[in-house]
Amino acid sequence: MEKSKTNVRCVEFVEGYGEWHVRVVEEDNEYTRSFEIESFALAYAEGQRRRLALADFTRI
Repeated sequence: MEKSKTNVRCVEFVEGYGEWHVRVVEEDNEYTRSFEIESFALAYAEGQRRRLALADFTRI
């Protein structure tokens, strides 16, 4: 039985341990970038949201 490929895309934003993290999921790829400055993390999350044509990103 073959696994069906899901086309999941999302951008998540979370603060932890004095840093801000942006997690990007698209198809079979997932990666996280960490930022020391919140505004940089927000700008990156917004850019990824636009690139993936999503309505919004999730704040966790």
